[in-house]
Amino acid sequence: MPKELEDHGAREIIHWSGRKERNREIPRHVDMVLVVHDYVNHALMYSVKGQAKRRRLPIIFAKRGVAELKQALSNGKRQA
Repeated sequence: MPKELEDHGAREIIHWSGRKERNREIPRHVDMVLVVHDYVNHALMYSVKGQAKRRRLPIIFAKRGVAELKQALSNGKRQA
């Protein structure tokens, strides 16, 4: 997945495991959020989604796997 993100212009990738993480703040320098929803707990997903909406950051939801990520990035499946 990192290679695919870099191919789409990502300069820095910040990874959170998504399993036991809760209530983390999205860093100020982030300009897009990717949620791989097969790997994230609901509390973190709702927290990140809310933060992204408040900050008007584009957010992409994708299932696991590079093929799904590729499709989501190509189609621009973003929600503000």
